[in-house]
Amino acid sequence: MIKKVNNNNIQGTPKEDWYHKLSIQVSLNGLSFCVLNTHEQVLEVCFSERFSKQLTPFQLQQQLKERFREKSIRKFQFSEVLTIHDNLLFSLVPQALFDSDHLANYLKYNARMLPTDHLEYDTLSGLEIQNVYVPYTNVNNFLFEQFGEFEFKHTNTVLLETLIKLHGISSETIGYIHLTTNQMDIAIFGHRNLLYFNSFAITSDTDFLYYLLFSLEQLGENPEQFKLRLVGEITDQDSRFQLASAYFENTSILLPPPAPFSNSDLERSIDFTLIHTL
Repeated sequence: MIKKVNNNNIQGTPKEDWYHKLSIQVSLNGLSFCVLNTHEQVLEVCFSERFSKQLTPFQLQQQLKERFREKSIRKFQFSEVLTIHDNLLFSLVPQALFDSDHLANYLKYNARMLPTDHLEYDTLSGLEIQNVYVPYTNVNNFLFEQFGEFEFKHTNTVLLETLIKLHGISSETIGYIHLTTNQMDIAIFGHRNLLYFNSFAITSDTDFLYYLLFSLEQLGENPEQFKLRLVGEITDQDSRFQLASAYFENTSILLPPPAPFSNSDLERSIDFTLIHTL
């Protein structure tokens, strides 16, 4: 397993040509990646795919390899490569209780691990929390072969760092729901702190509502007075939005500030977490 450091795959290339950034998001349910021209703030490549069925880590690596070939990713020289690992194999640990010598202890009760799993952790900026997780080691090794040293994080690290910035210094209790086709991430902020966070696999609108109400019950929150903000793969025509609006009077879709990219059509196809790594 490689160390999380800045990419350095551009030896021999004039420094003035180091202006492309590659951001990748990988999960067993799909993958996406973008190439940003940092000089002109233009997305030169943007790809996103949801798989028809859940893949194995090996199949995910093969899909990534093939999509890189189709999009001619190797023609670029990258000053930065960042990979986001999206899975449910994670645990948030308060900084005061964290010990890097005992990573497995934080995961073994709520994640199914294999003896060969390699564990990593991220420090969440703006929160005194460590995110312990299992990255896709074979994907990391493939990317190292392609680009040399690069940086990687867990998707919930990026999500929470983005949401804490959007929440700002507000003392209100607000729930943020990040939605994809088959997963929901629930973050509840209040009193300028993260009060609750969890991720759930969902297959129906009933799952969505159940986990949402269950999470609020843990905090003793009243749905009639609770503020709910939805982000990710959601529109006001979505059945999940309609369902949430029926139970929560104060429900809306959160539109983050637009990214400074000139090709907004491509921007709209990017996952909420991936776009905040560019």
